Order: sequence, then structure tokens, then C-alpha cells
Amino acid sequence: MKPTTMIFLILLGVLATVWVMRGLGILTFIPGGLLWLLLLGTIGAGVVDIVQKTRRW
Repeated sequence: MKPTTMIFLILLGVLATVWVMRGLGILTFIPGGLLWLLLLGTIGAGVVDIVQKTRRW
């Protein structure tokens, strides 16, 4: 598996875990802005992964 795919999957897993735990009230001290940064980082990593997969070399 490519490193960009691994980074995307790790960020996605962390985002999902933190989001669910914050929703359950376990991680209420994490600000919403940090969740947005994590979400944008995950989207960015996904875009980079897709661009890397479409390259021919």
C-alpha cells in the first residue's frame, strides 16, 4: 500500500474515532476548530492520494 494511502486511512480512522468519542461526551475538551482542521487534512490527504494514483509514472 502506498504511503499516501496509508496517511489518508490513518487520518480517516483518527477523525472517525475522535468525532464519535466527542459525540459521546468522552472527548469534550477538544475544540471544534481542531476537528475541522483534522477533517480538512483528511480531505487534503485523500485528494493527494487520488492525484498520485492517476499519475502515469
